Amino acid sequence: MLQQLSDFNSWFNGIAWGLPLIALLVGGGLILMFFSRLLPFTGFTHALRLTLGKYHHPGDSNDPGQLTHFKALCNALAATVGLGNIGGVAIALSTGGPGAIFWMWLAAIIGMNTKFFECTLAVMYRGKDHTGQVQGGPMYVIDNALPHWLKPLAVFFAICGLVGTTAMYTANETTKFIHTSWLGMTKETTVLWMDMPIDKLLIGAMLAALVTYVLSGGIKRLARWTCSLVPIMCFFYTLAALSVIALNFDAVPEAFASIFIKAFSPDAVIGGAQGTIVMVLITGIKRAAFSNEAGIGTAPMAHSNAKTTEPISEGLVAMLGPLIDTLIVCTMTALVILVTLTPDDYVGRTGVVITSQAFSNTFGGWGTHGLGVAVLLFGFSTMIGMANYNLKCWDYLFRGRFGRGPFLLWFAFTLVLGAAASHKNVITLIDSAYALMAIPTMTSTLILAPKVTKALRAYKQKYFGKASPPPSI
Repeated sequence: MLQQLSDFNSWFNGIAWGLPLIALLVGGGLILMFFSRLLPFTGFTHALRLTLGKYHHPGDSNDPGQLTHFKALCNALAATVGLGNIGGVAIALSTGGPGAIFWMWLAAIIGMNTKFFECTLAVMYRGKDHTGQVQGGPMYVIDNALPHWLKPLAVFFAICGLVGTTAMYTANETTKFIHTSWLGMTKETTVLWMDMPIDKLLIGAMLAALVTYVLSGGIKRLARWTCSLVPIMCFFYTLAALSVIALNFDAVPEAFASIFIKAFSPDAVIGGAQGTIVMVLITGIKRAAFSNEAGIGTAPMAHSNAKTTEPISEGLVAMLGPLIDTLIVCTMTALVILVTLTPDDYVGRTGVVITSQAFSNTFGGWGTHGLGVAVLLFGFSTMIGMANYNLKCWDYLFRGRFGRGPFLLWFAFTLVLGAAASHKNVITLIDSAYALMAIPTMTSTLILAPKVTKALRAYKQKYFGKASPPPSI
């Protein structure tokens, strides 16, 4: 029975991530790029000023949102800058080769623009949950801005989101690293009726307990944790990765060359259908979507909590997410692997174990332990960020009927399950859920893009190239 479920999971994942979805994400993203007139390039400076608090708008302090621009971005990055950047890049290289990184870059540039549109809409069409708190995301956008006959898409997104935002992948990778690299366990004692290792179940239970504690304190406690963890983990990992790259700098030009060359001429060593350009492209797009979530609809749920009177401004801040996540952090991970390992070291292997070997090849045992700290920081921040998304989907579907307790039990259960399940089953399940979430997100975004474009023109006239007005009191 378990094998049949696993086979169905793999089959459905292949169907979900077919060319139609790639066309929706990439083709739709290019259409949005045309609408915005290359906003990722023309609006970058203004977006940076907003994020750093160097620019504000009159009345922002009185807006019903709950978080500043910076806190909203950290909240979103907590879910996106995570083990997808450490283990996800390794998966891209092991299944698609160096060329997959090129397509990740392309998807990230397009994704910056896509995130601008979807996060702007999330603020433009905010709603309220059952407690009266301001909330947003694709489900509220569909409810408040699209015709009645499209409303089922909102429920469809929330249902898929309950699976896609469970952080099962993060729990799996974190547990795998602790289990093998720190505890040194090679044998697993299993619960026969579940075929799951007891020791991994226990690790998952500890992770679930920590996440439940943070989540029980509400969005403000969550924001305090993410604003503390995200800058620390990014700095720590960046320093470690740049050290590896610097020590192997003579191999960097060849690594970059392989990324560009293999994007259009993949290695036969990748094997079978995965050696085709189309499959390398799909691998890159899939891992970019998993890493920065552009077009998936998760980040709008975090950015909709921003305290602002200008929806365009929060869209601009959100635009920086794929830049930080994919173009910077993922690129560093890819270079760390490419300059320290050969294809034989990573092809056919999975996840964070590959990245761990890359660091240990440079720093020995200290590299493994250093990466372990990054894994824990990235993993924990991703879990609490994804818990925030999962809660929003839960509240939208159930409207407070069951209280907070059942949700905490649900999310804790998924973390324990994700920790003990097989890596293949977890990654294909989450990938499939992301694919389904992208359908209502991109559909609503493309339909409503002209409204965002109109608002963007007005915003540019008011604020672009102008000094920040005095703060409101």
